[in-house]
Amino acid sequence: MKVNVTCSQATTRGFTLIELLVVIAIIAILAGLLLPALARAKSKGQHTVCLSNLKQLDLAWLLYAGDFDDNLVWNDLTPNGSGWVRGIIDYNPGNPHNTNLKGLMDPKYAKLAPYTQSPGIYRCPSDKSTVKTRGKIMPRVRSVSLSQAMNSRDDWLSFITKRPYHVFRKLSDINVMGHSNAYNFINEHPDSINFGDLAVAMNDGVAPTRIYIIDYPASNHNGAGTISFADGHAETHKWLDERTTPPVTNKSIPLVVSSAHNKDMVYMSGKASVAKRR
Repeated sequence: MKVNVTCSQATTRGFTLIELLVVIAIIAILAGLLLPALARAKSKGQHTVCLSNLKQLDLAWLLYAGDFDDNLVWNDLTPNGSGWVRGIIDYNPGNPHNTNLKGLMDPKYAKLAPYTQSPGIYRCPSDKSTVKTRGKIMPRVRSVSLSQAMNSRDDWLSFITKRPYHVFRKLSDINVMGHSNAYNFINEHPDSINFGDLAVAMNDGVAPTRIYIIDYPASNHNGAGTISFADGHAETHKWLDERTTPPVTNKSIPLVVSSAHNKDMVYMSGKASVAKRR
């Protein structure tokens, strides 16, 4: 028997507008639940890599001292000298140090290069700062600095107190304050970083109103930064004062700023050095 099927009967029934809206709403809800979790996972992964980078730099720093009769690698504060790294980082499009890996990896200029091997460990993966060079937007090569108390010029330690402080030239010199207490490498705020050091003005024994920020630490990890110590361990430190964590603007910010009652700078002072006995 022949059965006639009309066109309307053969057509598959489609979604109604209400059903489509319901599906879209469900997808939006799922995305709202999943995307923050993915963002948190990405942030945690970047934080883990950052800690690993600082631990590798610490190991290189320790190996160098072991190979050079306990002497610490020089922490140079000139544009074209040689130290643990070479050069100044800023936002100047004509500054080759912003993008030139030789300042990190050429042993003629960068004394830790034989111990590090990888340029990636000098940059925090959460550092999104860039510089425009020859018409191209490029990431800068370094976001890590070394404590100015670690074999560098003593430019800022005595800035507030006018007292003499230890600048450590040998690994054994750090015994005076303890290797696990002396900070070493630190990620510096992208708008603050310049030379290979991070400077701290010691504030022990002074009135809280006299505290200064010299250089700004980075706060790339949800308001926290990563910092390593002379015994080889690295850790996360949460900054407490909003003046320590200005937003990144891809422009150099004023340094050497009065910051009364800043607990973060009290912490940094306690981890940088100790006063010499008179």
